[in-house]
Amino acid sequence: MRIGLAQMDIIFEDKHLNMLKVEKLLKDANKDSIDLLIFPEMTLTGFSMNLKDMLEGPLLDSSSVSWFSTKALEYNINLAFGYIEYHGDKGLNNLVIISKYGTILSKYSKIHPFSYGKESMYYKGGDEFILTRLEDLIIGSTICYDLRFPELYQILSKKANIILVIANWPQKRKDAWITLLKARAIENQCYIAGVNKVGMFGNTYYSGDSMIIDPLGNIITSLSDIEGVIYTDINIDEVDNLRKRFNVKEDRKNLLYIKGLNSNITIKDEREDSHDIS
Repeated sequence: MRIGLAQMDIIFEDKHLNMLKVEKLLKDANKDSIDLLIFPEMTLTGFSMNLKDMLEGPLLDSSSVSWFSTKALEYNINLAFGYIEYHGDKGLNNLVIISKYGTILSKYSKIHPFSYGKESMYYKGGDEFILTRLEDLIIGSTICYDLRFPELYQILSKKANIILVIANWPQKRKDAWITLLKARAIENQCYIAGVNKVGMFGNTYYSGDSMIIDPLGNIITSLSDIEGVIYTDINIDEVDNLRKRFNVKEDRKNLLYIKGLNSNITIKDEREDSHDIS
């Protein structure tokens, strides 16, 4: 399957202008016969904390989701994108996957709101692990700050052969973005597709650095500093063959890790009295 990343200079809180940008990128993707096109986090709004004006209803009541559904049909392409919905007194930061027939396949709500950027003050964390089957692909869904939490990727990669990361990740933390994307691919022996915003947001610059990484941690294709679409053909046999040949998961000690998380760990201190073994 041909996977494409649509790196976008998202105009902050202007859904109409962002729809025009999405349309242009869809036309580019269509020329390249891309099967699944993935857009950055909060695709039509940017990283907005404006719950009053930007939030929409649940999937079936969302004008943004409805619009993307019509575009999936029009361009005969599967789409993954971000949208924000109201949920009680806070919002949910979502990744939605829609089939080329315009049907909603899945919705993932970001488990780890970005507390450093005050996202957790406005958005609730999700509590579900979401996998989506699209033809032969089994796709794991994650969003931005999730990338710093490897346990999530270990859970998804029990079945996923590709994991998506849609983001608004600033250039000043570019090295962390690239390093973590590669690490998640290597640790989980699967493809990682990370698509990021590009351009300015206030005084902060986003360099994009969207990329697709293979199960060995090699960057297959990437794009920095400009809007555009990049793509590659995914071979899931590479995932299956690597996992059979070098089965890292078989050596994991999950029950021991859980025990460690739930217990106190003893610190061996050199200042403590020790037995003289001379």
